[in-house]
Amino acid sequence: MLIGVIADDFTGASDIANTLAKGVAGEGGLRTAQFLGVPKAPAPTDVEAGVIALKSRSIAAEDAVAHSLGALEWLLAQGCRQIVFKVCSTFDSTTAGNIGPVAEALADRLNTRGVVVCPAFPTMKRTVYQGHLFVGDRLLNESGLQNHPLNPMTDADIRRWLKLQSKGEVGLVAWPVVHAGAAAVAEDIDYAAMLGQQLVIVDAIHDADLLTIAEAARTAPLLVGGSGIALGLPRNFIRSGEAKGSSAEVVGVPGQEGILAGSCSGATRQQVDLHAKDHPTLAIDVHEVMAGRFGPQDIVDFILAHPGEAPLAYSSGTPEQVGALQAQYGREKVAHNLDDLFAQAARLLLDRGITRLVVAGGETSGAVVSALDLGALTIGPEIDPGVPVLRSTGDRPVALALKSGNFGAPDFFSKALERLAGQ
Repeated sequence: MLIGVIADDFTGASDIANTLAKGVAGEGGLRTAQFLGVPKAPAPTDVEAGVIALKSRSIAAEDAVAHSLGALEWLLAQGCRQIVFKVCSTFDSTTAGNIGPVAEALADRLNTRGVVVCPAFPTMKRTVYQGHLFVGDRLLNESGLQNHPLNPMTDADIRRWLKLQSKGEVGLVAWPVVHAGAAAVAEDIDYAAMLGQQLVIVDAIHDADLLTIAEAARTAPLLVGGSGIALGLPRNFIRSGEAKGSSAEVVGVPGQEGILAGSCSGATRQQVDLHAKDHPTLAIDVHEVMAGRFGPQDIVDFILAHPGEAPLAYSSGTPEQVGALQAQYGREKVAHNLDDLFAQAARLLLDRGITRLVVAGGETSGAVVSALDLGALTIGPEIDPGVPVLRSTGDRPVALALKSGNFGAPDFFSKALERLAGQ
């Protein structure tokens, strides 16, 4: 294994696995596998990039560090030459972590400084300029992410935000240096390391900038960022002759389908509204869930009653609605109950023969996949930017799409089910 990734949530793991498998157009990517948690056995010998999906984004920082270090040890045992700590492209975190504590712990274990930190993903309109993160033409804290139910992002200056989470000073490589080329970036990174800066924000406003950063960091033991940070990494190993380059295989699974959506993002709400025009949908009443009057079996009964109709069960709402629920029941309790609801429903659906499942929302996806125990997942073609087809490798194949809340075109749900069937 050449590249090992530690992802802090399951949709992010799929996102970067897709990037590594796809690589740069015309050159191909790496043979990539996604693992749900730290595997207990060695990786298959033909895997060139392994992505370990953790559910560590919103847990206690010390637990996130412990889980991430455990994943690192397994990846090093597989012979990984380069490690990527994959975080959200909107830098989802709090002033207490978990990006800073985990990144510093990994850097300490690898004995490295001047670690590139770049959440930019220009394809999805996430860019970093002068250390400030933009979503489209809006600063992060004016983009709607300031209303995130678990990790509200109230400052677009991610160098300042990361410093609040970190023990040491945080450096910056500004865009004019990136525009000057890989040698200039490498020189600034080396200088930051000489100053003792362990973590360094690097600007990127175009995909070409990500390729420049990858070239500058071709021998770096550790990088931190969104899936875009991996865009040029396969090319480094392909050009050195250590990997041949490959493309994602078309994988599909026939059978009955279902969609579970637990995201409150604007993109997911738009996708739900469009899907509801032509397909059966079930709006989950959170009050009923909290009162114990609505449970997983209700979701299962609804989805199984609509075979071939792309049924969708969702829990979503505006920031005001979410805030009111959290004020009434408590933020952690609402999140736990909904995660448990979707996880149990997914497990029951697979037991009843569902073979194609689309899940929207990072926390929801993490809860669902943790409950399913599917083992390693192979990476198939891309559905929309950042969201690939995933296929389990067991005796009973299951095809999955795990979508971050803000990802996907308006017609994502129906399109994803077609891709999961191999169409």
